[in-house]
Amino acid sequence: MHSADIDRTAVAALRAERIDWQFKGLPSSTFGATVGEVADRRLDLFADGFVGPLVVLDAAALEHNLTTMAAWCEKHGVVLAPHGKTTMSPQLFARQLDLGSWAITAANASQLRVYRAFGVSRVLLANQLVDPAALRWLADELEADPAFEFTCWVDSVAGVEAMTAALGSTSRPVDVLVELGAAGGRTGARDADTAVAVAQAVADSPALRLVGVGGYEGALAHDASEQAKSTVDAYLDAVRDLVLRLDDEGRFDGVEQVIVTVGGSAYFDQVAAALTKPWPDGLPVLPVVRSGAYVTHDDGFYRGISPLGRTGGEQPFRSALRAWAQVTSKPQADLALLTLGKRDASFDEGLPEPQVVRSGGVERPLRGATVTALNDQHAFLAIGEEAVEVGDWIGLGLSHPCTVFDKWRLLPVVDGTTVVDFVRTYF
Repeated sequence: MHSADIDRTAVAALRAERIDWQFKGLPSSTFGATVGEVADRRLDLFADGFVGPLVVLDAAALEHNLTTMAAWCEKHGVVLAPHGKTTMSPQLFARQLDLGSWAITAANASQLRVYRAFGVSRVLLANQLVDPAALRWLADELEADPAFEFTCWVDSVAGVEAMTAALGSTSRPVDVLVELGAAGGRTGARDADTAVAVAQAVADSPALRLVGVGGYEGALAHDASEQAKSTVDAYLDAVRDLVLRLDDEGRFDGVEQVIVTVGGSAYFDQVAAALTKPWPDGLPVLPVVRSGAYVTHDDGFYRGISPLGRTGGEQPFRSALRAWAQVTSKPQADLALLTLGKRDASFDEGLPEPQVVRSGGVERPLRGATVTALNDQHAFLAIGEEAVEVGDWIGLGLSHPCTVFDKWRLLPVVDGTTVVDFVRTYF
């Protein structure tokens, strides 16, 4: 199964963008130069005028995670459509596609427009799309580019009717997947009978074509406990049962490949096991996982829950994210305030994790320190065994990369403390 494509010229052109005051943390000496020119200078984070706070990407860990996930998917017989909302970075999309990703997943119409601006040729929209303006734009994109492949979710008859009304007469029906949800989950039909009724509504629509079943298990469990894994397995069984029922009813007759897709970044091992069990002869299932956070992994939520964070034998992911913030105040012997806040780092799935302190050009482990709270622009650091002083730099691990990237338009990629590249984001 061939991977999607992206406009390599448009991606390469990102190196020609000029740096100025709009990009947080960069040295004023870089203003007016292009991204490529600054990357080629191989500046040092601490010697060449960068200002904190900063969030950087570790080049080696980034490449390790990208190649590890690609190899894992190939080994386990699934294709990868990574969720691009994690990074919204065309440069990282391109690398994922280089390594065989079948598609890039989006969550809304604005993300989809970014993807199309960079020529992403195959997109899964893991959501319902019922906005008339967005659907008219989509119809124009499909009409203008015969090579563009698009699929989105449907989970209600009302949604199918809204899509049909907005699309009207179109030469290319929009491919859709019936989404199966579960009680307490997010979107998705809450039971198989409802999902079957949605499939019937798609069959009755001149503007839509049913090509499979989609779902998301991450809203049903939030840890690596046996109970959580059992909940996920039960949901995956229900997804399989729905696919088989729709096939028995002839809903996939004439469909060259039946897309069956589940899987965020937490339970993709269970998803792969469920979707690669034998299917009936003549049912051409394409099993697709949509993990996105693996690109950088983290020092928190995914470290504890990802199959390749909690692995007992396979090569684990590495955290590729680090925040650097300076000690700006030490009003008490046991408290330091850092120049890092909610506008810079994630905090929804755990606070930043102090890991190292850099003082006088020397870096050492920071033991016993804890970030206890974040304000908009400050982190409260409870000082532990290691002394920290005003002016020291603190290196912090971050949890949940999905709410880190959106805070940074341009992130340095580093080898140690040397900047070797930049990653541009579009949120």
